[in-house]
Amino acid sequence: MTGRQKREHTQIVMAAFLNLIILFSVFSTGKSLSLNYYEKTCPKLECIVAKAVKDATAKDKTVPAALLRMHFHDCFIRGCDASVLLNSKGNNKAEKDGPPNVSLHAFYVIDAAKKAVESSCPGVVSCADILALAARDAVYLSGGPRWDVPKGRKDGRTSKASETIQLPAPTFNLSQLRQSFSQRGLSGEDLVALSGGHTLGFSHCSSFKNRIHNFDATHDVDPSLNPSFAAKLKSICPLKSQAKNAGTTMDPSTTTFDNTYYKLILQQKGLFSSDQVLLDNPDTKNLVTKYATSQKAFFEAFAKSMVKMGSINGGQEVRKDCRVIN
Repeated sequence: MTGRQKREHTQIVMAAFLNLIILFSVFSTGKSLSLNYYEKTCPKLECIVAKAVKDATAKDKTVPAALLRMHFHDCFIRGCDASVLLNSKGNNKAEKDGPPNVSLHAFYVIDAAKKAVESSCPGVVSCADILALAARDAVYLSGGPRWDVPKGRKDGRTSKASETIQLPAPTFNLSQLRQSFSQRGLSGEDLVALSGGHTLGFSHCSSFKNRIHNFDATHDVDPSLNPSFAAKLKSICPLKSQAKNAGTTMDPSTTTFDNTYYKLILQQKGLFSSDQVLLDNPDTKNLVTKYATSQKAFFEAFAKSMVKMGSINGGQEVRKDCRVIN
């Protein structure tokens, strides 16, 4: 290595190190989580939250998808600090009213769980921990994997709609996705595994219309989209005069947590650009193929990545009411 190459290498390493320090200070307060955090102070916590999720899901099959998405959208802004649950107040427009979050729903499930938890062990359990547990229970109730949730998160006191621009967008290319995940300490493997959460839920036309109308200068429709699937999406989301809440399910088995999502990507039927681009690189493509072939491998990877994502913490208090700071 020449002197110049050594200097450049040192600069790159230093820049990466500085980025890590900055991100660590933003996304972690250094509080370590533990599986037995509430063992003595709230031993029935997990049963209470599971009941709230189960009761709500029995009445509305869209609840699990909503809770999983809510947890993702919470963790990707200021860490998993329940800032997504806070209501807008005065001049402050909160995260839940930011453009990517206006379609979030089922906040009442977290409210119900919090109310039940407060009557059993008041002032002890954070809303952030309740949301992390609810997301896990939502996946499990839908036929997905179960994992042990480390606990001890604190609730954040700041929630800004303007910060929701940091959420990975459905139009992102692979390098944008990688950057978004790596900034939060998540790897390419985490990216592919967590994207599998798209097996649950519904999407409005606005999230994928870029692929079916005026895609680029030479194509009206994204050429990486299966033609018959594109035609179906066009009929659901015409360029003009579409129904107010028009859209489609993320995959045909929309309330079942399975590996269908990866099979669809291999058939060029991924709904978002950010789904289909997982085939743009040999590493991510190999993982898509692996999870399409083995649901067991997907479940194991998803559970592991959810624990990793759920451990990005950053709050300061235990809220009495999940919608307002103390």
